[in-house]
Amino acid sequence: MLASAQAETPVRIGYIPIIGAAPVVVADKEGWLKADGVKPTFTVFESGPNMIQALASGTIDVYVAGIAPLAVARSKGIDVKVVAATAIEEMTVMAGPKLAPYFEGGKPAAEAFRAFRAKEGKPARLATQPPGSVPDTTLRHWLDRVNKVDKADYQIVPMGIDATQQALLAGAVDGATVREPADSIIAARNPAIKIVALGGDMFPTQPGTVIAVSGAFLKAHPEAVQSLVNASVRAIKFIKDEPAKASPHIGQVLGKGLIPDAVVQKALASPATKLEADPKIIIEPTAKMQAYQVELGTVPEAAALDGLFDPSFYEKAKAGK
Repeated sequence: MLASAQAETPVRIGYIPIIGAAPVVVADKEGWLKADGVKPTFTVFESGPNMIQALASGTIDVYVAGIAPLAVARSKGIDVKVVAATAIEEMTVMAGPKLAPYFEGGKPAAEAFRAFRAKEGKPARLATQPPGSVPDTTLRHWLDRVNKVDKADYQIVPMGIDATQQALLAGAVDGATVREPADSIIAARNPAIKIVALGGDMFPTQPGTVIAVSGAFLKAHPEAVQSLVNASVRAIKFIKDEPAKASPHIGQVLGKGLIPDAVVQKALASPATKLEADPKIIIEPTAKMQAYQVELGTVPEAAALDGLFDPSFYEKAKAGK
């Protein structure tokens, strides 16, 4: 769609500063959105749940964050559609200098946490985002379902993304759920902090960051939504093929210009970075995650996912339409 045909459409995009948001960031910085008649403005949020209120109130039109809070939003009657994915299996668990040694030699998590509490005299404190978020859900799944860690051996501390990173580096917590580029930033600052679990370990085919739009915006501006998805699909290929060219854009926005390009490129090459645009891949895992959230009590009941996903925009983007 040419800009002249579409006329410039303002799009208010909310995002969290993780690699999963990189496709939209790169699409903007490369000028592809503007060239297709889309005029984006960006607002950064600390977590997906924090962004839901803005989406519900009409403060933002587009949500770029984890899938889990959207299921919560739909259960509360908020009209929203997932039109593309951006990343899967992006969560990791990083262990601080005191906790990491207990995982050495491939020790099972339950054994590591038990040994930590026995030696330190207290449970390991683990920072993550608020209940209902992807980080919180996948952490609990990894601890309880995958590893059956004794609840007496850990304490979960909810906080924002920046605070999580700072707390882990400062030693205020013993571990945390982290996504790139924070993994690479933290490891560069303190190599004693180690990744002890990847997203696939925590929740197989873990549904991660998505692009979702409000029902009202989708109805009013379907062409702008298609342009956004087209540009994001293009950006994922660009990031994979040209990481050196993409990294300055990503560092400027996600790292506020403070992250060296080399660290961003390391984050892009990380096993924790799995960029993927096809929303169909995450429909079944999203249903499984939602069922687990019902068990946790962060979602009152499982909502039908039929109306949450609209893969048609992705299909047209892949077909070059």
